[in-house]
Amino acid sequence: MTGPASPGPWPAAPEPAAGAVRIRPLRASDGLEAELDLHHRAFGPVSAREREFWRAEVSACAQDERQYGAWRDGRLVGTARFYDMRQWWGGRALRAAGVGGVKVAPEERGRGIGRLLMTELLRVMAGRGYAVCVLYPATLPLYRALGWELAGGLYRARVPARSLRNLLPPDRALPGEPAARAPARGHRPGEAPPPGADGGQVPVRRAGPEDAEAVTAVLGAVYRGARDCGPCTFDPGRTRRWLADPEVFGYLAPDGFLAYGWHGGDREIMVHALQAASARTARALWGIVASHASVTEVVHVNADPRDALGWLTADGEVDLRRHRQWMLRVLDPEAAVAGRGFPAGTEVSVALDLADAGIPSNQGPRTLIVRGGEGRLRPGRSGTGAGPGAAEPVRLGPRGLAALFAGTPMAALRLAGLARGGDARCDAALDAAFACDPYLLDYF
Repeated sequence: MTGPASPGPWPAAPEPAAGAVRIRPLRASDGLEAELDLHHRAFGPVSAREREFWRAEVSACAQDERQYGAWRDGRLVGTARFYDMRQWWGGRALRAAGVGGVKVAPEERGRGIGRLLMTELLRVMAGRGYAVCVLYPATLPLYRALGWELAGGLYRARVPARSLRNLLPPDRALPGEPAARAPARGHRPGEAPPPGADGGQVPVRRAGPEDAEAVTAVLGAVYRGARDCGPCTFDPGRTRRWLADPEVFGYLAPDGFLAYGWHGGDREIMVHALQAASARTARALWGIVASHASVTEVVHVNADPRDALGWLTADGEVDLRRHRQWMLRVLDPEAAVAGRGFPAGTEVSVALDLADAGIPSNQGPRTLIVRGGEGRLRPGRSGTGAGPGAAEPVRLGPRGLAALFAGTPMAALRLAGLARGGDARCDAALDAAFACDPYLLDYF
């Protein structure tokens, strides 16, 4: 968990005049009813179950000064919060802030309160040392104006439950240890765990709130091994609250994790996450989902767009679509590059010129160096795009830098007006270094 915000690159805001908006952390003494009223008016009705989870979320964020409010003449007119996360890029974890719950009272909209809130959060998050920030936008112009840009998706697959009953066996034509066919089948609590692809037992057990650290460790190991880009893990407190939800059924294996629940009745299931580092564990976890096929018609899955499910089902009836888009903001370019994983065989040296009016310390000439799967940004200018006869440096603002970091090709950035300078060699080098297909499994 992080502590209170440090001053960062901005001075503290002066006290507002009467009628002006004041942004500050939400305190326990402020109570939660006004925030709940805003939540109801902004996002719709809140069930009793959702209300309890929401109270715990807001209270935890307020305790750590990650829940902010906007007040006008003593009335709460807007709120926003950020989560303490680790986001995986190229199989390495970056300190990331996840912004959620941004809302403004209907009667106060269109007066710049949302921008004031996000400007203050930007100051605080950068001051606390987060490398990147991710959010799901309700509106693009506000976030783009402050340096966020579209980066990746939350992908959802729709699969007929019957398709999971008998997954394809491993390819017997491949050399190595043979594996007997083991149809995917699940188990109920108290029964023996399901077999893996080799017929052996995979130790799968129910996971509860006491397993928060173990779940986080297993997910991190999966993301690291797959060199994933985009998925996140949360602080233990939020993971515990999620696993304590009676509507979420969690299962933990030594190298995998499954979380699912009923979806709008008993005919559909929502798989929130199914991540595994081995074929045996993937089949065992899918077997648990498949055990509902006698009563369930459809399974929805939050998935990596490259998820193996499409190659496991015999009929191929996996309808994968981008369900939501999310945006990225680079808060600390040096930390973001140093903490990110890069392709092991890629060597890059490109001169950059960064602009960032929102975080002035991020501006100026840099040189991107990538070698041996690691990267760094050095102050000054050298490499491709520097020196006599070289092209001018590649110029990027915060939106262009965020999109490049998330794997957007340089050709697309140039067509969108988010990149200038450099030449074909620079573009090829940057595309090779940052190529990825980022995704998230969690909505916040």
